[in-house]
Amino acid sequence: MKSAELFDLTGQVALVTGASSGLGVRFAQVLAGNGAAVALVARRAERLAAVKAEIECAGGRAVALEADVLDRAAIARAFDAAEQAFGTVTILVNNAGVAHGGRAVELPEAEWRRVVGTNLDAVFYCAQEAARRMLAAGKRGAIVNIASILGLAVHKGVVAYATAKAGVIQMTKALASELTFKGVRVNAIAPGFIVTELNREFLTSPEGAKMTRDIPAGRFGEAQDLDGALLLLASDAGRYIAGATIVVDGGQLVGLRG
Repeated sequence: MKSAELFDLTGQVALVTGASSGLGVRFAQVLAGNGAAVALVARRAERLAAVKAEIECAGGRAVALEADVLDRAAIARAFDAAEQAFGTVTILVNNAGVAHGGRAVELPEAEWRRVVGTNLDAVFYCAQEAARRMLAAGKRGAIVNIASILGLAVHKGVVAYATAKAGVIQMTKALASELTFKGVRVNAIAPGFIVTELNREFLTSPEGAKMTRDIPAGRFGEAQDLDGALLLLASDAGRYIAGATIVVDGGQLVGLRG
C-alpha cells in the first residue's frame, strides 16, 4: 500500500477544538488536505471564518462553529452542527488549551481552575461527546488528545498546566482501555516547544533561544513537525495504536528526564 492510501482520510469527519489559531489551524489544514471534512471549533468566530476560507480555497471542506470548550451545551451543539453538515464526527482532535506562568504559592484559585478546566476537563467533555456519538452511530473512529512533554517532566512555574497535561496522558490510557474494543481508538501527542503565533516573540528572543541548548535537535519545533504523528493517529495507518502518547520534541524529554 502506498503512503497516500495509508493516510487517506476521505470520508472521515474531523472536529478540531482550538481551531482558530496556532496548532489547531495546522491540524485542521492537514486533516482537510488529506481528505477529511473538518469542523472548526473555537471562540473567535472571525478567526474561524478565515481558517474555513483558507481550507475551502485549497479544495477542502470545512464548517466554522463558535463554541467555548468549557460549555458542555455549546460543545453538544457544535457536534450537532458538524453532523448536520458532514455526518458523524469520526476524528476528534482535542487541541484547545491555555497556558500560564508563575510560582505555585502565588497561583490564584481562578487561574488554577481556568487552566485545569480548559486543558483537562474540556478534553474529557469533548472526548466523551465524540465517543458517545461514534458508538451510537456504529462508527469506528479516533480521538487524538494534545498533551505536552510538561505532562511527563516539568519546569518550574507551570504547576496547573503540567498537572492538567499529565491528566490528559492518563485519561488517554483510561479511555483507550474502555473504547478501543468498541472501535474508537484514543491516543495523544505530547509536543515539545513548538513555535506558534502565541509564543513566537519569546521563543525567538535571545532569552528564549537559550532554551534550544537543552534540545538535542538544536531547534524549537515547527507546526509541521506534528503532521506525521497526527496523521498516524487519525488514520488507518495507526489502526493498532491505542492508549499511546507520541512524544514530538526533538529529543528534549531525554534531557529533562536526565
